[in-house]
Amino acid sequence: MFVEHPLIQKDRIQARDYQRALADACLHSSTLVVLPTGMGKTVVALLVIADVLEKRRGKVLLLAPTKPLVEQHALFLKQTLVGKKVCVLTGEIDPEEREVEWIQSDVVASTPQVIANDLRTERISLKDVRLIIFDEAHRGVGNYAYVSIAQEYRGVPGGLVMGMTASPGSSMAKIKEVCGNLDIDNIEVRSESDPDVSKYVHDIHMDCVEVDVPVSMRRLADKLRKMYDQCIKELIAMGVMTRGRPPSTKYLLEVQKAIQFKLNQGEKSHTLYNALSVQARAIKLGHALELAETQGVSSLTSYLEKLQEEALSPEGSKASRAIVASDEFKEIVELLGNLKMEHPKISRVMSIVSHQLIEKPDSRVIVFTQYRDTCDMVINYLSKIEGARVTKLIGQSGRGMDKGLKQKEQIGVLQRFREGEFNVLVATSVGEEGLDVANTDLVIFYEPVPSEIRSIQRRGRTGRSRAGRVVVLVTAGTRDEASLYSSEKKEREMRKRLYSLKDQWDRENKVKKEVAKVQKKGQTELGDYQAS
Repeated sequence: MFVEHPLIQKDRIQARDYQRALADACLHSSTLVVLPTGMGKTVVALLVIADVLEKRRGKVLLLAPTKPLVEQHALFLKQTLVGKKVCVLTGEIDPEEREVEWIQSDVVASTPQVIANDLRTERISLKDVRLIIFDEAHRGVGNYAYVSIAQEYRGVPGGLVMGMTASPGSSMAKIKEVCGNLDIDNIEVRSESDPDVSKYVHDIHMDCVEVDVPVSMRRLADKLRKMYDQCIKELIAMGVMTRGRPPSTKYLLEVQKAIQFKLNQGEKSHTLYNALSVQARAIKLGHALELAETQGVSSLTSYLEKLQEEALSPEGSKASRAIVASDEFKEIVELLGNLKMEHPKISRVMSIVSHQLIEKPDSRVIVFTQYRDTCDMVINYLSKIEGARVTKLIGQSGRGMDKGLKQKEQIGVLQRFREGEFNVLVATSVGEEGLDVANTDLVIFYEPVPSEIRSIQRRGRTGRSRAGRVVVLVTAGTRDEASLYSSEKKEREMRKRLYSLKDQWDRENKVKKEVAKVQKKGQTELGDYQAS
């Protein structure tokens, strides 16, 4: 059964009850739609767009964080909407041409920065916009352009807002901030277990594969940990850290901010400057320790080489010079030079991918890695597997000889992966957010990520049109375990707080309706009395 609508291509979009219900809610009030990746947020948006264009006239603005995502949405709308002009606005188009496209189009898909700039220069106005869709709505915080656009849109008569995300955040404060910034007053949540969703969900088999740090690598990690712990002791002794609180990276960044604030306020002292340098050392050593325990020899070697380059550079930090000058660092470099094996994770990844391609040669596989160096190492090893045609998806930024992928190149990689030219994609975080990365049979996390948003997005790359499998590699006794626990806990908290906030808003709206009904009845009775 397909969606039937005068503005939607016939026999194109499968009709799903939950998508229609979500669209109806979005048409009644400005709504945040929280739906797992792969469950058709874009189809919900299409249903809302079609109804708005048919019944409310005016224009629709669809915003997404990146150009590839914008172009993906625009292509989908061009293929599914009937008789409506869809355009893409980017910074590469001349402002005068953007102005013309804005006037002539029914649906405008754009990155938020372009729209914010054109609003600022008064090239465009939102007065004729009847609907703004904020994709990846969890970005609507701080100074992100979504916030200023929503502010500009407030008060537009008949203006609707629709936010789409797989997760707006785990804290009530973050959820309320997103909703407040985007002028949203309703939340609709669906999960794979909801009755109206479950019949459309394909099985996703989740596996956590635990590996141990090899003895040789553990010796090296122990030396790094000793240097790291010494930094923490010094920071506690200086009074900028508390002994009872775990010295996480987040805490160390808070310490840096607090020290910097004091310095900016004019509190100049040798202790504060020294504390800032020790804090920087702790951050660098903590990162090196994480690489040693959870990533592998190649990633750690590359990072230590960068530290050495920085230490030798005239612009190099005091922290880098102190680390590289230490006897422990020299011992670590020597130990590292004698290691011949990579992290045991890589052999597990090779085994899992090889087995998948033997069992199902037409499979698509995505391996997510946190770091570029790990990405390159994984590609190198997976390319040795018979039948594996491997490529990578990374961000735009380049570092020295390591060139990033421009947005057009990212789109090309995804297209070739979809078409089967490549069957294994190794991706950094750029592959997590929103992009349609084909019907993937297997998703591997090289490491768990502490963010529930990123974890949900990674998982959502499989199980879209057929059953899929997710494998998370966890190094025992390391930050991997803390990251896995953190993302699982945050996801549970997110669901609980979303439902709690929705219940609260539903009760408040019910009271408002009752009050309005009583007031209307009173006015009617007063009018009847005066007429008599």
